[in-house]
Amino acid sequence: MKLTHKDKDFLEHLKPLLEEKELTIELKKDGLKRLVLRQNYGDKVEKTFNMSRQGVRWRFYRIFNEIYVEAYEVVFWVESHFGTELRQKAIEIARERVVLRKNAQKIEFVNADRLKNVESEAESAGGELTRELPS
Repeated sequence: MKLTHKDKDFLEHLKPLLEEKELTIELKKDGLKRLVLRQNYGDKVEKTFNMSRQGVRWRFYRIFNEIYVEAYEVVFWVESHFGTELRQKAIEIARERVVLRKNAQKIEFVNADRLKNVESEAESAGGELTRELPS
């Protein structure tokens, strides 16, 4: 399961509340263990996340108990069957992907309208859009 943009926005809003001790994350052990969000779910939390308290609880559960814990379940399963030798390689690949994703976000894509204007200008000048290659 992957994080959505809404999940990422939620995490960005959650971090300052955790750092300011407005909310805490605890391990609940009544039967099946799970992570829960604790403290006051007041108006500030609803305004910060722009969703209801139930929405905050649902998104927290989804991210921390489904996505996050399931990721470790997969790692545990793979390592119990194939050993831990691949862990460093997998971490290296993951770090590279994070860097590539961050770099891709920085790239500005050419606006389609701007591209059409460039093509029109080339046609009106009687030429074609070409790129000269070095000899």
